[in-house]
Amino acid sequence: MKKATLLFSLLILAFLSFAQEHEHSHQQAKNNKEDFNPTPLIMHHINDSHTWHLFDITDKETGEEHPVSVPLPVILICNGHFDVFMSSEFEHGHKTVKRGDREYILYHDKIYLAQNGKLQFDEEHTGEEAHPVNIKPLDLSITKNVAAMMFSAIVLLLVFIPMARMYKNGKSLVPRGIQGFLEPIVLFVVEDIAIPNIGEKHYKKYVPYLLTVFFFIWFNNLLGLVPILPGGANVTGNIAVTMTLAVFTGLITGVSGNKAYWADIFTPHVPFWLWPIMIPVEIMSVLSKPFALMIRLFANITAGHIIALSLVSLIFIFRTVWMAPVSTAFVLFMDVLELLVGILQAYIFTLLSALFIGLAVQEHH
Repeated sequence: MKKATLLFSLLILAFLSFAQEHEHSHQQAKNNKEDFNPTPLIMHHINDSHTWHLFDITDKETGEEHPVSVPLPVILICNGHFDVFMSSEFEHGHKTVKRGDREYILYHDKIYLAQNGKLQFDEEHTGEEAHPVNIKPLDLSITKNVAAMMFSAIVLLLVFIPMARMYKNGKSLVPRGIQGFLEPIVLFVVEDIAIPNIGEKHYKKYVPYLLTVFFFIWFNNLLGLVPILPGGANVTGNIAVTMTLAVFTGLITGVSGNKAYWADIFTPHVPFWLWPIMIPVEIMSVLSKPFALMIRLFANITAGHIIALSLVSLIFIFRTVWMAPVSTAFVLFMDVLELLVGILQAYIFTLLSALFIGLAVQEHH
């Protein structure tokens, strides 16, 4: 009962957080006598950021909204110079930051070199579609997604290192607490994913990778549903993250491939005069597998966030309070569904990774 109450409270908190952001954007649109456009707010939520936004405070005298956020380290390399400072120095994009002869400016959560304290835009686009033409320094900053991944990595270490020590010391006969909850999941990954797809002869050396990928994706998916610090980051909805995970699967598959695996690619079992056609097809098949992993995880997680925010936006698009109960019900349903999608996407990514590795190491018949 307590767990259900906690879950319901988090879902309500998530809805209120989204609604607060939408109300701010709706008020701005109302002041400007424009129709409410949810796209900028949704894109801001699913994109990465140099700050970890918490909430907004309204100035009673001026009525202006002042964002409250956690600043993150900015690490830049520009013209041979290494500049480090906190993102709070930008004051949410209202000020530039000077380091020597270099002046940095923040625009749409991207950092550029300012020219006389300003940005230069191309002439083909205006408004929200305007593109700065200023030089971008090499950005190695600890952004919100990076900080969220670091937090999830620390949580995984704190959970699994004590669990591994208990197994090593022979104290795991009766699993308790978090160990009792995670042990069936670990056994499921090993016995129902690794062994059937890779085989009993080769599976052991790939189990650490498969377990790491499964729990890393699952934990970050769950944290992405929590609207307050340290949650709210769209880690697995960032294509750079999913691409990195997919590349690791592709590299492990390629390195593990035996002679029969590579022979089927470069000497396919077709008449030799078809080889010029089949060899490129086989190579494309090898490359398309990690590409499919990357797009599937990215698209499913991002779509969940977009749908939830879009449902909240219906209240402000239709401009009626009667839409609130319907929108709230659908948002709560989507959040509960995302709990299932979070572990389902971790399972699918791990399953397909094991399947691809198994195809590369299977014995030739």
